[in-house]
Amino acid sequence: MIDMDTLLALGVVIFLLSIPSGVSAFANSRPPHAAILAVVVGGGLLIYAAMMKPGGYTMGEVPDVVLSVIGRILL
Repeated sequence: MIDMDTLLALGVVIFLLSIPSGVSAFANSRPPHAAILAVVVGGGLLIYAAMMKPGGYTMGEVPDVVLSVIGRILL
């Protein structure tokens, strides 16, 4: 079972990856379908993780959570 910290970190990564996709689409005069999908999926994961964790997350916790998930993956 995936824990909420992992879902939050995955949502942050997907959400951040939507930025270059959107910029690329606008630069090439294409509709930003992939960027919109990434924003919806990433934002959905962020909201779901925040709602399902008792007490939620604060903005100050998010970088620590992301780094701890990366540390768990690498080690």
